[in-house]
Amino acid sequence: MGNLLKVLTCTELDQGPNFFLDFESDSFLPPTSLLFDAQPTDGEREVWNQISAVLQDSESMLADLQAYKGAGQEIRDAIQNPNDIQLQEKAWNSVCPLVVRLKRFYEFSLRLEKALQSLLESLTCPPYTPTQHLEREQALAKEFAEILHFTLRFDELKMRNPAIQNDFSYYRRTISRNRINNMHLDIENEVNNEMANRMSLFYAEATPMLKTLSNATTHFVSENKTLPIENTTDCLSTMASVCKVMLETPEYRSRFTSEETLMFCMRVMVGVIILYDHVHPVGAFSKTSKIDMKGCIKVLKEQPPDTVEGLLNALRFTTKHLNDESTSKQIRAMLQ
Repeated sequence: MGNLLKVLTCTELDQGPNFFLDFESDSFLPPTSLLFDAQPTDGEREVWNQISAVLQDSESMLADLQAYKGAGQEIRDAIQNPNDIQLQEKAWNSVCPLVVRLKRFYEFSLRLEKALQSLLESLTCPPYTPTQHLEREQALAKEFAEILHFTLRFDELKMRNPAIQNDFSYYRRTISRNRINNMHLDIENEVNNEMANRMSLFYAEATPMLKTLSNATTHFVSENKTLPIENTTDCLSTMASVCKVMLETPEYRSRFTSEETLMFCMRVMVGVIILYDHVHPVGAFSKTSKIDMKGCIKVLKEQPPDTVEGLLNALRFTTKHLNDESTSKQIRAMLQ
């Protein structure tokens, strides 16, 4: 899809301003709506360029992860034949380039973390409200959505690929065994023990990219104590409302020409819900939450199960407050 994300202000409802996102073309937008350009303004350009430099590598990261086949057979052969030096070398030579690839993914998560913090600074700073920021800074709002879209796609692929953790576990076991024998391997110059420890924590997460962004958002709030927390949570809840309305309104949904556009909306919606739940003191599932969680979950569950199971699992296992006593039984039942 063209991935052209536009945000336009429509009517003011009881819940506050609603935004509609045009991912494909301008042709179906209501004539009464005010369309905002998603090209960066002079004020946005510095941050936009910084984020764009990160996002331009995102598709290659996803393609690389999707093509990741692992070294399962080689590892099994090596384990079953511990005295066969040739099989040990074959397994090791298969795993090493994969570990370098895994390091690249991990390092990209660090770049994404910095990018998100820069975006949050721009989209929450005074004197404008979060809604005004989203109206004024269309290009940055688009990049925020694209980061979330990438994050959910990456984690969906990672969760479906157990070879990643199997390969890395074999690598760490082999390194530890060689260290005991006072052997140094060339790959340790690229993935040293400290890097391996950090990568291990990263890949141990079911959704490592979401965890990275959740931590980054929490860190942003804690580091900016003079900034009202509502500046951040309102930005996130507004974006969640944007996507929910787009998905549940037949008039708009029926005009999408691509299923990927619907997936884009759903991934962004789930992503901002998870960030909100980690940052807001009582989370996204509380009655006082500004996110209509029942409506969001309902929209997801109306989709074909195989397309949204990863997103529902992200809500089940990556959120912070789902199992709080303040979460209604109805919401818990919807996510069972």
